[in-house]
Amino acid sequence: MSDRRANRGADISMTINLQVVAETDGLPSADELENWLGEVLRSTDSPPAEVTVRIVEEDESRELNARFRHKDNATNVLSFPAVTVPGLPARAAGTLGDLVICAPVVVREATEQGKAVRAHWAHMLVHGTLHLLGFDHLEEAEAQRMEGLERQILAGCGFADPYADSDA
Repeated sequence: MSDRRANRGADISMTINLQVVAETDGLPSADELENWLGEVLRSTDSPPAEVTVRIVEEDESRELNARFRHKDNATNVLSFPAVTVPGLPARAAGTLGDLVICAPVVVREATEQGKAVRAHWAHMLVHGTLHLLGFDHLEEAEAQRMEGLERQILAGCGFADPYADSDA
């Protein structure tokens, strides 16, 4: 397992706690994850933040998805927003929450969708972080707003529109 804490420069203040428990080739580097997270925070005008990113195998993703979403399958990304302290929003306290990203699912989806694996990793990190910031896609208007932000953020990271070839 790897655990890395990093503080980015004056451009955006953040701490990323990286935990890697998956043994998969092609994982993004800690610097890439930090850059993508920084782009989300810059694009949403978020205050300084701390996020834990845990990269897991399918068994852990399936267990968490079953426990918290009642879905018995591994999924690409799970977002666990920080618990709010009474009288103090979690974002003001600086902790956004945790992301659990399932490496085999991300690689499989990228292959199935004909996308570059690195681009799909970036998309999952961006998507999950937006959930930590309170964005969702349950209603059509929310989905359009969130997907628009995803496109903008990913373009800022040098990636193409993740929805270009899909109906999502």
